[in-house]
Amino acid sequence: MRIAVATEEGYVAQHFGRCPGFTIVDVEDGQVVSQSFVENPGYKAHQPGLVPNFLKSQGVNYVIAGGMGPNAIMMLESFGIRVVLGIIGRVEEVIEAFLKGNLRGGESLCEHGDHECRH
Repeated sequence: MRIAVATEEGYVAQHFGRCPGFTIVDVEDGQVVSQSFVENPGYKAHQPGLVPNFLKSQGVNYVIAGGMGPNAIMMLESFGIRVVLGIIGRVEEVIEAFLKGNLRGGESLCEHGDHECRH
């Protein structure tokens, strides 16, 4: 299983499309076997579909973020990538909670109606 966590300064980023990068975690038999950070190709210039396609090319199965727009959610889900939103906290703690089955998603923290997520 491969997990991508939208990351900003060690914390889960509020908006997945505008985060500086993703912590990519490979899991086998419930254990982290590798972890790396990859830069977000859409960080400096928003292009609809760019980030979902990038994560698909990385072989990601799950995306964890604070918030995400509806088009990105639909695109990721169409690729078979599961999305967990409404998450806050340090990336390491979030990954641990996810692996233990204790991570509970909720509503997206990104409010597109008033552009609180700066896009």
